[in-house]
Amino acid sequence: MRNIFLLAAIVLFLSCNEEKKEEAIIISPEDLHASVDKVIEIMIHDIFSPPVASRIFAYPNIAAYEIIALENPDYLSLAGQVTDLTAIPKPKENTTINYQMAALVAHMELSKRLIFSEDRMEALRDSLYTNWNSKNSTLFNSSKTYGLEVAEHIGNWMGKDNYAQTRTMPKFTVDIEDQTRWQPTPPAYHEGIEPHWNKIRPFVIDSASQFKPIPPPKFSMEKDSDFYKELIEVYNISNEITKEGDTSDGVAIAQFWDCNPYVSVTRGHLMFATKKITPGAHWIGITKIASRKMKSDFDQTLYAYTKTSMAIADAFISCWDEKYRSNLIRPETLINQHIDESWQPILQTPPFPEYTSGHSVVSGAAGTALTEIYGDNFAFDDDTELPYGLPVRSFKSFNAAANEAAISRMYGGIHYRAAVEVGVKQGRDLGQFVLNNLKMTTDSNLASVK
Repeated sequence: MRNIFLLAAIVLFLSCNEEKKEEAIIISPEDLHASVDKVIEIMIHDIFSPPVASRIFAYPNIAAYEIIALENPDYLSLAGQVTDLTAIPKPKENTTINYQMAALVAHMELSKRLIFSEDRMEALRDSLYTNWNSKNSTLFNSSKTYGLEVAEHIGNWMGKDNYAQTRTMPKFTVDIEDQTRWQPTPPAYHEGIEPHWNKIRPFVIDSASQFKPIPPPKFSMEKDSDFYKELIEVYNISNEITKEGDTSDGVAIAQFWDCNPYVSVTRGHLMFATKKITPGAHWIGITKIASRKMKSDFDQTLYAYTKTSMAIADAFISCWDEKYRSNLIRPETLINQHIDESWQPILQTPPFPEYTSGHSVVSGAAGTALTEIYGDNFAFDDDTELPYGLPVRSFKSFNAAANEAAISRMYGGIHYRAAVEVGVKQGRDLGQFVLNNLKMTTDSNLASVK
């Protein structure tokens, strides 16, 4: 009889232990940060252009967010709010799901589909899968199955955004006879990237042209014209901040916000590339900084990533629509042709038309989204560029950071003033539209410091 009671006690103890194991599977915001960081690492390796990178951020975040919104009453589904998005399937009845785990599974799965070096994403995924499976295989398998089901649903929606079609559209044709139009710039003279990005389906905005900015100053090389004044301003600023003894912060600001994913470097007869993050990735990094500072939980962190990444993605669609419409020549080309043939900008000129400034539009949109989430006057230390040898910069608010990102393009010698000032307004107007037309929470102050 004693043996029977002893056996029963052992079974009860093991059962309780197994129950504790289920409770021990906690998916933290750091797990989500790790997935996002891995995507950024792979994007740098694979060299994705800034517009394409913005798409890679948005879809995995949306897939993960929709799973969380299904279970957390504080969040609302994006179905019916985001263009053509329908409700995700619900888990099968009587199935126990760890929703954060399922969300992370969906995030990693869609990220893997969107990058080239899938094996790098699989390495992170497999390490997490092994850990979760060792703790509770039943819960892991049910959550994984559901996460993959949602990833398939979002993947089908993603596949209809015209991205595949734009891969086969004609390359951009340069009009070398028209001195007002964009021309490829040194040292590599790359062709214009993503000339058809305005055909990508937007997430929240009505169309690519909805936030069409005012035209740039009329092209003129007359010295009293507004256009020429902006051109010579770029030249003068560059010379001023690079001269010996200058104490301004202009060069440091330009370099901090460079965010050019592919910089061609020529050494003698050798040409190679240095790689770094895109403008969108920099703002995703700022989102991570804010989330950690606020000690946001998994759901709050995902909410911030999702809202910000959609604003960034739509900002690129809007900006690229204007770039290839106005098709304006870069300062470097005109300065070399008419003012100083040996002049070089501090930053390497990116391979696409000038107006409006992409970083300005994206920064305006991202800064507006993050201000709505975390509040105005949210001070933070931006260490995003540390891996690239650049020091931390501190900001009093997201809008202050956006303003600095915008003016950095003038300091860098790659944009005129109009592209910067009109661009950041274009981004802020677009960002506010995104906020006004997305209801993602039942509590407007959720995840906010306001």
